[in-house]
Amino acid sequence: MIQPSFHSVVDELLDPVGNCLTPEVAQRLVGLRATPQVLEKLDDFAEKSSEGTLTAEERVHYEASLRAINFISILQLKARALISSTAE
Repeated sequence: MIQPSFHSVVDELLDPVGNCLTPEVAQRLVGLRATPQVLEKLDDFAEKSSEGTLTAEERVHYEASLRAINFISILQLKARALISSTAE
């Protein structure tokens, strides 16, 4: 039996969310950017992770941040697709 890939499951879960987007909301999603303070913290986590010096608490925060970034990235892809399809 072939199991669906993680990405296909995530797409299936997020497709209904993407279908709720208006062009205006899609534009705002595409424009989302992390603040310099957040980027600095993520860089710190990444460096510590590479060095193997992340504390358990930092690892929890870092992994949660990466999941959030992935989620936002997928929403931005869906938003760009909507913008592209309405521009045609």
